[in-house]
This record gives sequence, C-alpha cells and structure tokens, in this order.
Amino acid sequence: MDQLENLVFSCEKYVLDFKFDAGTSRGVLRRKETFFLKASSKYHPNIVGIGEAGPLPKLSIDDLPDFEGQLVSLCKQLTQLNFSIYKDEIFDFVKQYIPESFPSIRFAFETALLDLTNGGKRLVFDSSFVKERRAIPINGLIWMGDRNFMLEQIDKKLREGYDCIKMKIGAIDFDQECDLLEYIRSKYDKGKITLRVDANGAFSAEEALGKLDRLEKFDLHSIEQPIKQGQVEAMGRLCGESPVPIALDEELIGIHTLEDRQSLLKAIKPQYIILKPTLVGGFRSCDEWIRLAESMGIGWWMTSALESNIGLNAISQYTATLPNDMPQGLGTGQLYLNNIDSPLLIESGTLVYDQNIAWGV
Repeated sequence: MDQLENLVFSCEKYVLDFKFDAGTSRGVLRRKETFFLKASSKYHPNIVGIGEAGPLPKLSIDDLPDFEGQLVSLCKQLTQLNFSIYKDEIFDFVKQYIPESFPSIRFAFETALLDLTNGGKRLVFDSSFVKERRAIPINGLIWMGDRNFMLEQIDKKLREGYDCIKMKIGAIDFDQECDLLEYIRSKYDKGKITLRVDANGAFSAEEALGKLDRLEKFDLHSIEQPIKQGQVEAMGRLCGESPVPIALDEELIGIHTLEDRQSLLKAIKPQYIILKPTLVGGFRSCDEWIRLAESMGIGWWMTSALESNIGLNAISQYTATLPNDMPQGLGTGQLYLNNIDSPLLIESGTLVYDQNIAWGV
C-alpha cells in the first residue's frame, strides 16, 4: 500500500503481567500498562497497522496521569484530517503532528503507519532478519533480586548459550553484586563471555568512581548510566576518568533538538550511547542520534524498553537494517505471562524471526 487516504486511528490499553518481580534501582515491576495504536484506511478497513505506546513508569517524559486521554485525543484529531501519505513521508507526518513531548506515541505512530504501508502484516522494516531468518545477537538480561534469584538467572542464561550477559546492579548490596560478577568471571573470561552492567543511575556522583575502580577487575564491556541523568559535568568527568567504558541511557531522554543532542555528547564524551525508540521518540530520532554518535567516534546499540512483542518486533526489524554487529538489548520478549504471540524466538543468545509462526491476535 503506497498511498493511504482518510486514515482512521484508534487505541486500546493492554496490561502486561511479568512472570516474576522485575527489580530495578527504581523499584520492582509486576505489571506494565501499554497501548496498542491501530491505523487503517477508511477504504481498506481490514488492513490494519499496529504500533505500541508504552511509557516506562517513573522514567519516560510522557509517563503522565492523562497519557491515555492524550493518546485518545491525538487519534481523534488525526482521524478527522483528510490527507494522503506516502511511505517516505511517514516520519515527516509524525514529526508534524505528534508533539516531541510524547516520544512513545511518536514511536507508536511511526510503527503503525510503516506496518500499514506494508499491508498490515507486522512488517515494519524489510530485511534478511524477517525474510531469511538472519539472527541478531542479543545480551542476556539479569534482573535485580536477592543473590540466589540473580544466581539462578545467571546460570540459566549461560546454559542457554548467551555469550553476552547484562546484569542490573545498584539495588542489593554492592559487595554481593561484585561476588556475582566474580562468579561469572570464575567460569568464563572476557574471551568467552562479554559482561555488561546497568546501574540505572543508582550511584551517587561522589561514590561512582570508587565503585567503577572496583568493577574494573571484572573486565566489563561497559556500564550503563552509573549516575542519574542531568549531571552533565559529573558524567563528563566520569567518562574521562572511569576504567570501565560508560554508556549513556537515561541521559538521552528529553533531549530533542539536534543542537542539544550534539552539545550533550560533546560535553560528556561517552564511550557508548544506548537507544530506546520508546524513550527517545522513535526511529527518525534514533537515526539522528546514531549519525551524531558515529561522527564523534561514539559506539551505540539498540535496546527495547519493556514493550510487548509488538514494539519489540518493530525495534528488532529496525535494528536489523543497521550496520551494527554488537549484541543488542532485545531479549525482553520472554518477560510476560500474557505477551502477544509472535514469530520472535530466542535461540542460543540470538533473536530470530520465524515466518512459519503466526502472529497472535
């Protein structure tokens, strides 16, 4: 479908239930609200593109009490418009009509419209990932919890064949977290297993460098967001002094203009940035961050942000079009008891798309 006229938008809320208490330094998650955005043409109502808007509680700038009302209002406003849209114009359309203060809604509209132009088959970006089952390497995520719970997760991920493990830290005793990292390294050196950690801003600016010095002996690939976002000068000093490479994550949230993004990266000079379309405003926004990062010699990778398989599918298909062979953060599809059935499968530490498996309703 190259041209869409008289589009109709609607949305519905869906509550995802975690299989376990998912611990982060910001608290424990048991359920997550998300919203499915549907786009169709007035003249072809049976062809439906679907996107997902799911702000992260206490983190997304559009995690607002009236989020659902704002989304419903945008669906009504845009349904009332009379327009034609071509595939190449989708990103311009979203930028024009969806405020930058709603990054997850921008992501949802981009996804739904791209899906619709491709026939409403959950094909968002065409690549060998979808057509030829090409695998995307991913990291195995270790959630916070007590020591035994984290140890069980580590052993499970290693048995499943992951060669990149990402461990969330900052919620339990730091000594215990170091013991867990020591456990992994006692079994596998950095040539066998790549280790990443994510502090989600849990360290204070004063203590961060000392903790990073302690973490150095575990041969870590990187640490995500060691201190809370917004401390640009302190983060810049850390990136210059840390023995462990630093990746910015939350730091990118709410930075909208090209000039502000460029200024942030120049001021902090991180080793990596991590891109989550739900948090930074969709695929065009990610494109801009990637161009800036590469122009400054900064590495990057993609990560999902607890979306259902609808959002994860879109991010995975986008990732597959990018020239980056690093393990990506796309292993969240198995977190929920009631996720949408999809062709996405995890095999030996990689994500694949199996066209023989049908999408659920």
